Amino acid sequence: MSVFVILGLLVCTEAQGSRAETHVFVKKGEEVLLKIMKADELQKFFFFSWKFNASDILVTLTPKAEPEIYPRYTKRIEFSVENYSVKLKNLQKTDSGVYTAHVFRIPQELKVAEYNVTIQDPVSPVDLTVDSVSRSSNSCNVTVTCRTQDSHINSTFRCDTQTCSQEGGEQSKVTTSGASLQIYLDRNGSIICNHSNQVSWTENKEIIEHLCPRHADSESLSPGISVCLVKTVVFSVGLIIMVSAVITVHLMDKLKKKK
Repeated sequence: MSVFVILGLLVCTEAQGSRAETHVFVKKGEEVLLKIMKADELQKFFFFSWKFNASDILVTLTPKAEPEIYPRYTKRIEFSVENYSVKLKNLQKTDSGVYTAHVFRIPQELKVAEYNVTIQDPVSPVDLTVDSVSRSSNSCNVTVTCRTQDSHINSTFRCDTQTCSQEGGEQSKVTTSGASLQIYLDRNGSIICNHSNQVSWTENKEIIEHLCPRHADSESLSPGISVCLVKTVVFSVGLIIMVSAVITVHLMDKLKKKK
């Protein structure tokens, strides 16, 4: 049987075996290694190949022969004759699709690996803008906008003297480019604006305590507490002065007696 007949069978014959796909996400311009999932099926095969989207052949191999990388993929892939894995390099959006490895053993073709590869651009930077801050005697509200090149979400946070929480607005959404845009309050008290997909992420943040101090300060103290605090400070300072004066007089008397 000629190689051309075998290739025709590879294109037209439906591969037997598992149909389970492994989903792989790769950043544009990077590389990925695709390994064989069923190594035990590689015994005594007549013909081996890696395909793209069922019909586009990347590389073929017959026993006791050198692998043949097809012209379209020359310098774009690396094939290992030791474990039959293939490395895809400098991946672009058009390289997204299903990659399968097949062995041909008369009378059937067996699928020994299947990967659904998605190539993604890195996400764009994200901006976090404070739209408004409103304070009252016992609470503080902050409204912010989390924005990317093609999308945005708004959210509101509320703080009292003890805690802060996310009260309203949007918490997350999927952008038009398919990435995830999220806004939340982390454990350290920062408002986080996060833009991410399966291959990259970026974020911006604001420390909420800088916008809504949670600890009482001079502006938030009641008049009674302020007066009490002033009296305490005055009394303490006066007491220190009196003790210092007594010690000074005592020391001067000692010096006089010595003379």
